[in-house]
Amino acid sequence: MTAAPDIAVVVIGRNEGARLIASLASLQGVVSRIVYVDSGSTDNSLQAARDAGAQVVELDLSVPFTAARARNAGFAALDPVPEFVQFIDGDCMVEPDWIDAGAEALMQHEEIGIVTGWRSEIHPDASVYNALADVEWHRPAGDIDACGGDMMVRASVFEKVSGFNPHVIAAEDDEFCIRVRKAHWRVHRLPVRMTLHDADMMRFGQWWQRAVRAGHGFAQVGALHPEHFLRARQRVWVYGAILPLLAVVAMSVSAWFLLPVLGLYVVSYLRTARSLMASGLAPRKAVHHSVFLSLSKFPNLIGLLTYHWRVMRHTDMAIIEYK
Repeated sequence: MTAAPDIAVVVIGRNEGARLIASLASLQGVVSRIVYVDSGSTDNSLQAARDAGAQVVELDLSVPFTAARARNAGFAALDPVPEFVQFIDGDCMVEPDWIDAGAEALMQHEEIGIVTGWRSEIHPDASVYNALADVEWHRPAGDIDACGGDMMVRASVFEKVSGFNPHVIAAEDDEFCIRVRKAHWRVHRLPVRMTLHDADMMRFGQWWQRAVRAGHGFAQVGALHPEHFLRARQRVWVYGAILPLLAVVAMSVSAWFLLPVLGLYVVSYLRTARSLMASGLAPRKAVHHSVFLSLSKFPNLIGLLTYHWRVMRHTDMAIIEYK
């Protein structure tokens, strides 16, 4: 009989409040070790984590916060180092059967370095922004290029690739997965429910800021790994910058010259809607969601430009928060 693997969980958060309490509650009786890493919370997060029996790590306030830095700190606090580490965000609850499912996959397939599953929004109908996030989480199962921050990782693999890059402020999970794959390990998604996420996005401004952060991630991770997010960056430049500039030029000549530019936006919108319907989304929702996905190229562009401005100015890559 194969011995049960040693599994620890690293939870990261900042002012998650009730979401953190629910996250930690979902882990009770599932794993023996929980580390909570706090990035300067001003609510009751620290006490809530201690009350739940978690080991608490408080990040140094003098160093810029990043999710990557927090996850590395959580891993460093694990003594002794377990066989597998489950990383989750403090606004997520772990599904009851996930830990066993993820561990079984890693035990049966020694070539898998990271295993993940499906994340779902806990309140997808609370707002269109939550619904957008729910659609974003559902991706095909099997071997994948990258996954989100909810993942189970072999501790030996984590150590071999030196963990997360603490300077990457968005899409740090993508960047980590890329290096794991380049070290010849598989990144695999199981077709099972893994976590419930509480995005709590109720305002347009929150969605916009999240899209700005995504654009920053496209640029920063793309600078480290040019092949990754290439199509995403190209779409942002075309639909967020080039076509608007062409529209301004066209208007200065004749309003009729504006029609081809608008036509390209319409084609892109229709292509996005068809893609969403092909993935199983109801037509009405697909048509609605496509508006925001098309619009997202503009905040994405702001994120791209923010990254390049920071590089030019040699300033810190400060986190971009949306809630």
